[in-house]
Amino acid sequence: MARVSRRSLLKVTGTTAAAATTGGLAGILASGRAPAYAQTSTVHWLKWNDFVPAADEHLRKKAIPEAEKALGIKITLETINANDLQARTTAAIQSKSGADLIMAFNSNCQLYAESLADVTALCEAVGPSQGGYYDTMKGNCHDGKNWISVPYCVIPGLIAYRKSWFNAVGATTFPATWEEYRAVGMKLKAAGHPLGQTLGHTFGDAPGFAYPFMWSFGGKEVEADGKTVAINSKETIESVKFMAGFWKDAHDEGGLAWDDSSNNRAFLSGTIAATLNGASIYIESVRRAAQYMTEDGKEMRTDIAHAPMPRGPGGASAFHGSQSTMVMGYSKNQKAAVDFLRWFHTPANFEPWFTSQKGFASGPTKVWETNKMWDEDPVMKPFRTAASVGRVPGYAGRPNQKAAEALTKYIVVDMYAKAVQGMAAEASVSWAEGELKKIYSV
Repeated sequence: MARVSRRSLLKVTGTTAAAATTGGLAGILASGRAPAYAQTSTVHWLKWNDFVPAADEHLRKKAIPEAEKALGIKITLETINANDLQARTTAAIQSKSGADLIMAFNSNCQLYAESLADVTALCEAVGPSQGGYYDTMKGNCHDGKNWISVPYCVIPGLIAYRKSWFNAVGATTFPATWEEYRAVGMKLKAAGHPLGQTLGHTFGDAPGFAYPFMWSFGGKEVEADGKTVAINSKETIESVKFMAGFWKDAHDEGGLAWDDSSNNRAFLSGTIAATLNGASIYIESVRRAAQYMTEDGKEMRTDIAHAPMPRGPGGASAFHGSQSTMVMGYSKNQKAAVDFLRWFHTPANFEPWFTSQKGFASGPTKVWETNKMWDEDPVMKPFRTAASVGRVPGYAGRPNQKAAEALTKYIVVDMYAKAVQGMAAEASVSWAEGELKKIYSV
């Protein structure tokens, strides 16, 4: 076989490559190689099964296809039960593989701060251009230095109640204080219509009720320094004593075992008169108006109203649920993931998803309070500005990893659950103090 010099080889291969580049099919055939195409990035997005099915349907059928076309990327949406998200997140971080984008509830992203991509540039572009993020959103998604998760939405929690049943026991307006609510609740329970609430290990309704209940009596987890555990106080003990009596007097006592959908089913089946919840109960009653009827044959949606939680000796408070999107530090598709979030949170692209929620989810920024959707249904009006009021776990300190850990361990929720099951108030508060010290002293 004839020897080929290096110079000749370079000349031949260079000519072949040029032919492959410029010579069309003939060039490709001459080179003997297939043409090289840019590899499409695939972004795997993991989030909850939305309580408003139309919102996930919008993502799958409209938003994601439009984003794929606009950005030239592939987006795979996976939805799972909300209570399973934390386990999936932990497993993904430990294995350094999994979804590129993962939804986080409340301040849970603080638990994983060191394993997340810095999304400060994106958040500082989106927030100020849309009226600013709500304080609670920044509290949950900012670690004091950087944004660690991109705010997705707020899910305000208000009390949904049956107007006719409240009217029947003399409550023509919703009770303003816990004392008044307890008195009304006693009458409702006696009439076979108890209040409904969960104190179980479920991500939304249980902490959404327990934390602001404690705050409204003046209780708090820690001092303003964010380090000194302060839950064992006269105020907290009084709140626990009140809860124990309130539960027995006015509540469906089986609520201890409920998850976040149990109270929805109980309300819509006519089992309970009121419950703290997002707007999903009312939205479902509208969506299937013919299915959910009152005892006198009217559509139940006409008998539902919403009100904020009553005030206590320490004032009124709220803990509204929130969701954010974490860009995972192990992801090899971080740029594509951030590009998608930037696209999604552009007002023109976010608005169709926002309106598909019918008010169940508020936007993470204040500009969405002015959206015309809020003018469509007066029953939903209380949700319009609800997100502007509230605190986040870790009060009176700022939200951080320790506060998020206490939240995910349901310490405040369990403090009340133990008391309604018979433990003395002082003992249940002392137990909570001990559990918090295990976290904050590390």
